[in-house]
Formats: sequence, structure tokens, C-alpha cells
Amino acid sequence: MHKIGFYISSALVALAIFSSTVFVVDQRQFGVVYALGQIKDVITQPGLNFKLPPPFQNVTYIDKRLLTLDNADTEPMLTAEKQRMVIDWFVRWRITDPSNFIRHVGLDEQAGAVQLSRVVRNAFQEEINKVTVKELLAQKREAVMQSVKAEVIKKVQGAKPWGIEVVDVRMTRADYVDTITESVYRRMEAERKRVANELRSTGAAEGEKIRADADRQREVTIANAYREAQKIKGEGDAQAAKLFGDAFGRDPQFAQFYRSLEAYKSTFNKKSDVMVVDPSSEFFKAMRGSGASSSAAPKK
Repeated sequence: MHKIGFYISSALVALAIFSSTVFVVDQRQFGVVYALGQIKDVITQPGLNFKLPPPFQNVTYIDKRLLTLDNADTEPMLTAEKQRMVIDWFVRWRITDPSNFIRHVGLDEQAGAVQLSRVVRNAFQEEINKVTVKELLAQKREAVMQSVKAEVIKKVQGAKPWGIEVVDVRMTRADYVDTITESVYRRMEAERKRVANELRSTGAAEGEKIRADADRQREVTIANAYREAQKIKGEGDAQAAKLFGDAFGRDPQFAQFYRSLEAYKSTFNKKSDVMVVDPSSEFFKAMRGSGASSSAAPKK
């Protein structure tokens, strides 16, 4: 019974020792084997590998994929005209030589990101000091990024290479600091308001001019129409007077009788009119003549 227990324990210990000597390297990683704190071997190909059990040998893993480093620093940089600008950027990089990376940079990707961020920021500051805001935003934006990339590559591939590859460096945003941005927005707003007020004033003046011109044309048109109407009316009245004159000249008594009828019509044009007159007056001569004529006719 004791022998069985001894065999089982020995087998478990042997299995544990064997498992500590076996490790698997993923295709996305480098495997770094340490022997008493020194780099013993670097495994670059994925698969099953063997090493001595701890503490004689240990293994760590480093990512070999393409990594992205985003800027987390909001401290402004100065341009050539001493304008304070906040720059956002990112870097695409990967580890290519784990041995040099561990010796000159650090043990993991985070250490590399910290060191690389410092180098990229210094490169951006150096290049931005050479350009104006206008050049940074438009004319020399691409040139600045290419210069920064070249400077970073020169730094990481210097006398003590970092064992990394810098694939790309891009600037995503360049903006004034908050205090200057607010001041710029206020000036832009004031300028837009000034332009808007100027356009409104110009439009109001133009509108008054158009209305005044329209009123003038209306008055001229009305005056011309009234003059033409009066002219036509005068010609019509003259022609009517001439016709009446010609007609009444042939029979003066009929003309006098017609005028009396017109006068009666104008005088008694309402049923409610009340007039107190003398029947013997000249105004009722036509009526008296008519009555006399009608009474005299039967006697004949």
C-alpha cells in the first residue's frame, strides 16, 4: 500500500517537473527564455518548446503584433509664432527584436509605449517649433508628420537599437488650447454678428430704396392716369355739350323743358325729402305749363 502511494507521488512530481519544462508559443507572441535572469533564447516561431524547470529557466511572452500608441498628453506645444497648440497623434509600431527590446527598453509592451511616447512627443515639439499655425494645419501638415516619423526611426535605430519597427506616425488633431479657443470663438462670433448686422442694415436700406421708388412710380402712374382720365372726361363732356347744344338749338322750348325735368329729378330724388316752395315760382313753370296744356286740350 505504501509502495502504491510512493509510486503515485513520484509520478505526480515527475509530471509536474515535466509540465514545467514544456511551454507553447502562440503565433502572436515571442517566447523569451531566461536562465538565472539572463536571456537564454528567443523563440520566434509558434509551437511546442522545452526548457529547464524553474528556477533554472523561466519563460515570458512579448506581443509581436502591430501595436497602436495613442497620445495621452494634453500639454500644449509652441509654434514658430509662439502659439500654444494641443496636438493629438498616434503611432503604429511593432517589436521585431525581443532581445534588444528587453535590454534597451523594458520587459513588456507597456514599457516600450512609455519610452516611445516620450520620443514622439519630443520629435513633434521640435518640428512644430519650426512652423506656423497655418503651415501646421494645411501647408506643411504632411511634411511635419514625415519629419517626426524620420526622427523617431532615427532615435529607435541609433547606437542602441530598441528592437522595434515604427510603421507610421500620424497627427489626428491640432487645436488651440481651451483658453485661446474660447477667445477665437468669441472673435469669430463677433465678426459673424458684425457681418450679419451689416447685411441687415444694407438690406433694410435697399428695401427702403425699393419701397420709395415703388411709391414714386405709383404716384406717377396714378397722376398720369388721373390726368388722362380728366382729359378723356373733358373731351367727353365737351362732345356731350356740343351734342346737347346742337339738339337743344333746334327746339329751345324742349331744351328748357328737359332741363326742368333734370332739375326735378335731382331735387326730388328721395321719398323722405320735404320742400316748402311757392308753386307760382319759376321753378315749377314746366309743371304749370304741362297742367295747362292738359286742361286746355279737351276744350278744343
